[in-house]
Amino acid sequence: MKIALIGYGKMGQAIEEIALQKGHEIVLRIGIDNVEDFTDEAVKKADVAIEFTGPHSAAENVKKCLAAGVPVVCGSTGWLAEYNEVTGFCAQHDGAFLYASNFSIGVNIFFELNTYLAKLMAGHPDYDVALEEIHHTQKRDAPSGTAITLAEQVLQHITYKKQWVNHIADNPTELEIISERIDPAPGTHKIKYTSPIDDIEIIHTAHNRKGFAGGAVLAAEFIQGKKGVFGMKEVLGF
Repeated sequence: MKIALIGYGKMGQAIEEIALQKGHEIVLRIGIDNVEDFTDEAVKKADVAIEFTGPHSAAENVKKCLAAGVPVVCGSTGWLAEYNEVTGFCAQHDGAFLYASNFSIGVNIFFELNTYLAKLMAGHPDYDVALEEIHHTQKRDAPSGTAITLAEQVLQHITYKKQWVNHIADNPTELEIISERIDPAPGTHKIKYTSPIDDIEIIHTAHNRKGFAGGAVLAAEFIQGKKGVFGMKEVLGF
């Protein structure tokens, strides 16, 4: 498989390492120093593009790849206000697009666990619930996309919580997400249910970027040759 890496920072380089180990070829690397090389002609050399940039460029990058007829896997977070526009653009161009707030297999299992626990806790209003997330200082968005996914899963089932907030909650209807930026942490997410009697916590801690990078390559392998909009549930068969 020929891969275009749109975003060649630490994550892009980690993806490259795993892709090469699996026998794939990197035909385009776009970083902050060679944005001018991100052309339709260059992208069209790839079978799949993997986009890991930032919240201000992700949507346009994805649309540029889709317009060139190249399936896109996107792991950038903080841009989801434009998600419906991008998926509509994908449909207009009969393309393939796969977005995930986190590509780690462990995190996606954690998502399933979080949803199941929220369902169990829905009938026990004596427990309050809050989230914490810790990432390295280079992470530009807060809360993390993973934390937002976890919070939205909780909100689907814990009905006394009406919205998430990225600060200490001001009232019981707010689902608190506390974000910390500490080096060299690649990512920790905690959901904690607290009552006067006891606490229940589930925690996922990443040790490095390999889980994210490996999942992104797995997603690229999955989306090649397909049409439509997908997520990691389809990749992992959940």
